[in-house]
Amino acid sequence: MIVSTTPTLEGKRIIEYKGIVFGEVVSGVDFVKDFAAGLTNFFGGRSNSYEGELIEGRENAIEEMKHRAMQMGANAVVGVDVDYEVLGSANNMLMIIASGTAVVVE
Repeated sequence: MIVSTTPTLEGKRIIEYKGIVFGEVVSGVDFVKDFAAGLTNFFGGRSNSYEGELIEGRENAIEEMKHRAMQMGANAVVGVDVDYEVLGSANNMLMIIASGTAVVVE
């Protein structure tokens, strides 16, 4: 499965558009990660716990999007965009959405 942020694929011809496809992940940030990130915020530096959560969530959202595109009969997804939102009353939930257009290329 080819995945690209561009609307076309160099050397490939889009022969069919299957439609818009999404992959969503909602992930909770546990107390330990939240506490570690708070220390990083206080002392400065990068928050490895939050970065790891973002990386894992993004990869899962893209994989879910690819899976849904395959179910539609696509062999590529173009125009991919990844969005992040914070949810929950304590802002302790992370929502990651990957979206694009499922296509068939040759």
